[in-house]
Amino acid sequence: MNDITLRHDWSRLEIEQLLALPFMELIYRAQSIHRSRFDPNKVQVSTLLSIKTGACAEDCGYCSQSAKYNTELEREKLLPVEEVIKAARSAKEKGASRFCMGAAWRNPTDKNLARVIEMIQGVHELGMETCVTLGMLTEKQAAQLKQAGLDYYNHNLDTSPEFYGNVISTRTFQDRLDTLEHVRAQGINVCSGGILGMGESRSDRASMLRELANLPEHPESVPINMLVQVEGTPLFGADKLEPFEFIRTIAVARILMPGSYVRLSAGRNEMSDEMQALCFMAGANSIFYGDRLLTTDNPEADADLRLFQRLGLEFEQHSELQATEAGCTKRKTEQIERESGAAALN
Repeated sequence: MNDITLRHDWSRLEIEQLLALPFMELIYRAQSIHRSRFDPNKVQVSTLLSIKTGACAEDCGYCSQSAKYNTELEREKLLPVEEVIKAARSAKEKGASRFCMGAAWRNPTDKNLARVIEMIQGVHELGMETCVTLGMLTEKQAAQLKQAGLDYYNHNLDTSPEFYGNVISTRTFQDRLDTLEHVRAQGINVCSGGILGMGESRSDRASMLRELANLPEHPESVPINMLVQVEGTPLFGADKLEPFEFIRTIAVARILMPGSYVRLSAGRNEMSDEMQALCFMAGANSIFYGDRLLTTDNPEADADLRLFQRLGLEFEQHSELQATEAGCTKRKTEQIERESGAAALN
């Protein structure tokens, strides 16, 4: 079962069988495949910034940014380009190699897209990889982003086609697939995953993974999110997903998509260090780094560094940034060690 031949013809039954394996066997298979493609002690690090917050016309049942729900989220217009570049520079200094920008739109207007293109170009000038999530795209808009030099476009499937209608009604599952097709046709790297803990069944999780794994090309990045419950949204109060079920999903994503970066994404703030360590063992090798994920909390950067230090993990460096960022990370780690040592003496 450790065959790493890339497949795009998985059945839901096959994936359900993987999810049902004894936990230790599943982790072993996932870790074996992970080691065949990646350094098991390296983790790719991205930083995410909300460049336009709130007032979204969609009704995604998990989202604090929907205009349809009263979540007391403060709405913000599209940020100035200079402010975004400043944030990207700060993220780079803290060790991030990729800068992701998210806007709460159903789809961008041409005027707004022109502003985002300026941001993409500015971040590229810092030597960082760029990623944006802007909602649905037309073929023309995808071509414009490619011309601007965009590296990644994030557009999650969220859940299975079967469960999708329980979460969202303002756009279809096929709308999401169409946007991914426009992005992929332009040669832009695809970042697409889903959210767990929305009331879906294991069969739904298998179906979502099947949709991702059976795309014409596997997404370069596959973010697996744990639902962050926001008061005022329809999914607030949903039963929380059992932690081992989340880890199982990470492991199966690794088995199905051996060459993809599997990103441990939203919900990390509620995960113990031990749970995160098991996720990395199961094949997760990417995280968002920083104290915010769009509008929800994320583990503080220093906490991530401490966890990485305890596990012997290192930031995977973008080739153009290796020397600079390795120095920044080393200095920050040394600072934490000094602070820890001083605390122990007191």
